[in-house]
Amino acid sequence: MSAVELTDVCVRRGDTPALDRVTLQVSRGERVAIVGPSGAGKTTLLSVANTSLAPTSGAVSILGDDPLVLDAAERRALRQRIGTMSQRPPLAGPLRVVHQVNAGRLGQWSTLQALASLVRPRSVDSTRAVLAQLGIEHTLWRRADELSGGELQRVALARLLVQDAELVLADEPVASLDPARSAEVLQLLTQVVAPGRTVICSLHQFDLAVAMFERVVGLRDGRVVFDLPAGDVTPDHAAALYELADRSTP
Repeated sequence: MSAVELTDVCVRRGDTPALDRVTLQVSRGERVAIVGPSGAGKTTLLSVANTSLAPTSGAVSILGDDPLVLDAAERRALRQRIGTMSQRPPLAGPLRVVHQVNAGRLGQWSTLQALASLVRPRSVDSTRAVLAQLGIEHTLWRRADELSGGELQRVALARLLVQDAELVLADEPVASLDPARSAEVLQLLTQVVAPGRTVICSLHQFDLAVAMFERVVGLRDGRVVFDLPAGDVTPDHAAALYELADRSTP
């Protein structure tokens, strides 16, 4: 069964297609990188996959469900099975890391448990253990606004780890990091946070996409340009993808 299946999906913003008849199938447990120039439609594709954006036309299936026919409660339940990570994690600055990580457990807690945890944090020992897996155990009681960019991304990974999502969607998660830290974060994402889980990650770094993922999908102007096993992707694919984008710019 597919984790994500898009069939002839279009998303229009005014007269401009953000996605133009995109068909994509991602199997459960598959690791897929989405690459392409800015404005290619990568973020839009991930927004459709996490059910936050409805397509203008086409069919969508996420973890076996069509989000367009679910009621509000069913859609919330589906979203709890999906973990998301962005270039700038939405971490609340004044809150300590223990609370930031516990946000990944909100789908498992009642409202009363969640509110009580803000006063007296729950699951402290397990949160510390998760942070230790990611090499940042020392940040447990620190505020998010005291952390470096690399530490913030690891806290976001810890949140995904405790959420235990079936589908992980990462939108340019290493765009603000240097190459060495970028490779470390992607390795943690694929090998520690989501081993055996479905991961779809948009990236600008073509070399990391090929090195870290099983499959690479190239997008340009909202269309799929190529969809290949990582081992079949060559520098010529990258050159063609970005060269064609450059030519379209006046």
